[in-house]
Amino acid sequence: MGTYKQIYYQIVFGTKNRKPSINEKNESELYKYIWGVLKNKQCKLYRINGMPDHIHIFCDLHTSISLSNLVKDIKVSTNLWMKQSGLFPEFDGWQEGYGAFTYSIREKETIVNYIKNQKEHHKNETFENEFKRLLNEHGIEFDEKYL
Repeated sequence: MGTYKQIYYQIVFGTKNRKPSINEKNESELYKYIWGVLKNKQCKLYRINGMPDHIHIFCDLHTSISLSNLVKDIKVSTNLWMKQSGLFPEFDGWQEGYGAFTYSIREKETIVNYIKNQKEHHKNETFENEFKRLLNEHGIEFDEKYL
């Protein structure tokens, strides 16, 4: 029998010190790069988007890779590429941690649309408030000093 699974993750992480350093002009290049990292890890990308200070990745996690290794690979490779490419002159690096939230197939379309509409959504909610809300919605206890 083969291995069957469905693991949808929304992965969220910000730039170092929440510095707005992902410029809109080149963000699509960053998203394409991340898509390439996911493809190499046999993970399927459903949606990626963000703001100048953070990104959201909605993907299916392949059984051959752990979540922490995937996030580490994305952060390490993009950190290097963003600095070398010259496309993100303000970028200093990523924040240390990340948020990862699982969803069922019934919620897939809702999350895809939520990520698609990030720019609109953040006219009314800061990244910090959004992150706190996601943690609360998923019943995750957190310490304010680490946000």
